Amino acid sequence: MDTLVAFVITLALITLISIRYRISPFFTLIGGSVLFGLLAGLTLDATLGGIAAGLGNVFSAFGIIILCGAVIAKLLQEQHQIEEMVGDIRRIVQNPPVIAGVSGYVLAVPITCCITAYILLNPILDSLETDPKKRNVLLYLAAVGSIISYALIYPTPVVIPLFDAFSEGMSPLVFDAITLPLSFVTLAGILVFFRWWCAEGMQVRPKKTEENRQDSGVISGSPDTVHWRAWSPFIAIFASIPIALFILNLSHMSMINFIMLIGAGTALILAQQPARAPGLSQGAKHAGIIIFDICGAGALGFVIVESGFAQAALGQLTLFIPIVLVPFLFAALIETAQGSRVVTAVVSAEVLAGSAVTDAIHPVPLILLISAGSCMVSYVTDPYFWLVQRTTGDDIRTVVRNYTFPVALVGMFVFIVALGLEYIVFR
Repeated sequence: MDTLVAFVITLALITLISIRYRISPFFTLIGGSVLFGLLAGLTLDATLGGIAAGLGNVFSAFGIIILCGAVIAKLLQEQHQIEEMVGDIRRIVQNPPVIAGVSGYVLAVPITCCITAYILLNPILDSLETDPKKRNVLLYLAAVGSIISYALIYPTPVVIPLFDAFSEGMSPLVFDAITLPLSFVTLAGILVFFRWWCAEGMQVRPKKTEENRQDSGVISGSPDTVHWRAWSPFIAIFASIPIALFILNLSHMSMINFIMLIGAGTALILAQQPARAPGLSQGAKHAGIIIFDICGAGALGFVIVESGFAQAALGQLTLFIPIVLVPFLFAALIETAQGSRVVTAVVSAEVLAGSAVTDAIHPVPLILLISAGSCMVSYVTDPYFWLVQRTTGDDIRTVVRNYTFPVALVGMFVFIVALGLEYIVFR
C-alpha cells in the first residue's frame, strides 16, 4: 500500500480509538505502529524491531529528564512548596488572572510536563477565587500559559527532540534568546485576549491594602520572605547550565541530563525527611506514565521513517503546497490524531530530519513551525483537554471556546512569527 494512504488510515484509527475508548496513548501508538508497518509493506519482524528501536531511542533521550522533573514536582507538592512559589509570585503580581497564567508558564518548563504543572496549580488557584466563573478563567489561563512555555522554550520534551534534530550545532542559549521573548509576548497577548474574551471572569475585586498584604502569602509565615528553598531546584537547574556548557563542555543531551540531575538532587537534599520517600515513589510512578506515552510516539515515528514515508509523502506534499507550510501542517495533523505535543514533536523530528524541509528552512523557524502546528487542534484526542474539562466542570463547547481556541491562537501567532523569521531575518 502507498505509505501516504497507510499513514492516513493509521491516524484515522488512532483518532477513532482515542475518542471512543480513551485508553492509554501508549497502546494506541504501539498498535498504530504495527498497523502502519504492515500496511506499508514491512514484515512483522521488521516492524517489531523498529518499534523496539524507537522505544529505546526515546527512553534514552527522555528517561532521566522526565523522571527528575516528576520527582521535583512531587517533592514540592509533598512539602506544600508550590503554594509558597505561587505566594511569592503573588507578592509581585496582585492580579489573580496574571498569577494563574504566569504560574503555569513558569512551572511547566522545570517540571518538564505542562499537565503536571496544571495539576499542581489546580488546588492553589481554587483558593485564589471563590466565584466559579472567575476560578475557571484562572484554570484556563494556567493551562494555556503552561502550553506556551512548554511548546517554545528549551529544554522541554517538546523542544528537545526538535532542537536535536534540526539545530545544526546552534547553542540552546541562542535559541532561547529568540523564543523566551516570543513566549513572553505570547503570554501577554493571551492575558489581554482573555480580558476581552472572558470579561466577566477577568474582573478583579478591589481589596484593601492590608487584605492584599495578608493574602499575598498563600501559606503561613512572613509574607515578606521569598521561599528560596522552594525555588532552589529551579535555581540549581539554571545555574548549572553555564557550568555544563562552558566548563564541562557537555553536549546538548548530556547537558540536559546533567542539569536535571542537579535539580532533582538539590530537591532531594533540601527536602524534609518525611517527604523524600513518597516524593520519589509518586514521582517515579507519574514519570513512568509520561515516559511510556512518549516512547509509544518514538516507536511510531521510527517505523514511519523505516517505511520510507518521509521521502515519498513529503515529496507529494511539496507538489501542492509551499515547502514552508509542510512542517506546520504535518505537526497539526499529528497533533489532531493523537493529542500530545511531545508525541507530535518526536514524530515530526523523526520524519522530517534529513528531508528536503531541513535544507529549505532555517532551524529556528522550522522548530517554531512544528511547535505552532502542535498547538492548532487541542481537542478530543488531547488528554489535557479532558483534564481541563473535568477540573472546570464546563461543557465541551465552553472548553473549546476557552481552551482549544486560545491555544490555536497561540499556534497561529507563533506560525506568523516563524514565517517572518524565515523570510525577513534568516534569508
